[in-house]
Amino acid sequence: MNYDVIIVGAGLSGSTAARVLAEKGKKVLVVEKHRHVAGHCHDYRNEYGITVHTYGPHIFHTNDAAAWKFASRFTDFHFFQHRVLSYADGQLIPFPINADTINQVFGISIGVDEVEGFLASQVAHSSFNSPPKNFRDAVVSQIGKRLYSTFFEEYTRKQWGRDPELLSPEVAKRIPVRTNRDGRYFSDHYQGIPARGYTAMIDSMLDHPNISLMLGTDWFDIREDLDAKTTIFTGELDRFFDYKFGKLEYRSLDLVLKTLDQESYQNVAVVNYPNDYDWTRITEYKKFLDEKSPWTTVCFEYPKQEGEPFYVVMTDDNMAKRDKYMQEVEKLEASGSWLFIGRLAEYKYYNMDQVISATLQKVARL
Repeated sequence: MNYDVIIVGAGLSGSTAARVLAEKGKKVLVVEKHRHVAGHCHDYRNEYGITVHTYGPHIFHTNDAAAWKFASRFTDFHFFQHRVLSYADGQLIPFPINADTINQVFGISIGVDEVEGFLASQVAHSSFNSPPKNFRDAVVSQIGKRLYSTFFEEYTRKQWGRDPELLSPEVAKRIPVRTNRDGRYFSDHYQGIPARGYTAMIDSMLDHPNISLMLGTDWFDIREDLDAKTTIFTGELDRFFDYKFGKLEYRSLDLVLKTLDQESYQNVAVVNYPNDYDWTRITEYKKFLDEKSPWTTVCFEYPKQEGEPFYVVMTDDNMAKRDKYMQEVEKLEASGSWLFIGRLAEYKYYNMDQVISATLQKVARL
């Protein structure tokens, strides 16, 4: 069969692109190396009636009405407001940092109108480079050394396997700090979890007569046998170019699942462990969809160097390599025959809504 478009990867970016193009009348083949769709937002229902996120917790949140509307075409959402606690100094503390966090850490009682001034005083009594040269500088310049030490310093060492001063200040741009008492992790207008799971959402997205799906197949093994006017690549950027500028670094995770004979394990779906133990966080999955079961399944996350690529590592060396690869990408995309979309293909951090938005914009070129 002849195809108009080959898409490498059946994750969120590849599946979004496939659906949009299929609805435009294009014949699309999606090639996926895993034996499942949905990429890293893949999930499944286990024998205890609990929906488990295969690659760690995913919460859909956005202020982009177009991204929410697109996703909502393929699933109903269970409205979920994500709240996180952080186990530090022997106590569970609301996170991200807000007025309640500050009061609990410092043993004080300030109002929301005093938070900004308090943080400014913490910053004034801390040392850092300005403008920030690294992750530590970027965080301390916002909240001061005490809160940085409590919540970020050791967590960052565990998560990234290196000193925070070796990480780009760009990494700290995603850290939310609030001057009010809003204890939600995200403050976006739209928030939720697909009611039947992410895998079902992607299955629905790919359910179109113009879309063919090839699972358990590595595109690199068959690419010489495929012919299409356009190829959309969502895989690893450096592998595509045969590592000509060197390997890009990805941080992976060892996800350890435990199912316990008890209804509840912790107060919220996610608890961070910045300073104690080897894991970075524990997720209790049933709390996402408010699932009822006498059992509960929890996931311990242990960061590691090698394995499934989860996170791009924003060091100067990696970003310099990325720039060289992206120059090659620009040349290919200018030909009109290629598009590179998503976390891996752009070596860039995306939230799920950003993946959808970026894909819709890029595919519009076709």
